[in-house]
Amino acid sequence: MAVMTTRSCPCGLPEPYARCCGRFHRGEAPAPTAERLMRSRYCAFVKEDEGYLLRTWHPRTRPARVDFDPGMRWTGLEILDTGQGSAFHSVGTVTFRASYRGGSLHERSRFERVGGAWVYVDGEFLA
Repeated sequence: MAVMTTRSCPCGLPEPYARCCGRFHRGEAPAPTAERLMRSRYCAFVKEDEGYLLRTWHPRTRPARVDFDPGMRWTGLEILDTGQGSAFHSVGTVTFRASYRGGSLHERSRFERVGGAWVYVDGEFLA
């Protein structure tokens, strides 16, 4: 897992939030790969940015709203594997472990391009 400082982005990359996931959240650029979208969505969960999460969710699987657990404190993201999901693909997967105070979530997420932008389709929880 990447070492986070108080200045690094919550997604685990060493860049400051404003230059890392913040630019995606603000709509200045689309996430260029499925992995970067996964990282930016994790960061949106950390920051409770419902608008970004809904905008980057596939229209056929998007919920009406995102319910945040007020007691949830995300503590780190570890990317375990990626499959396709580059600028040259139309689908991709990202397997990750997202840690929170008291546990972790292990998931393989599926992504597709819609209108040229990566969106989250769904995920499979792993043991």
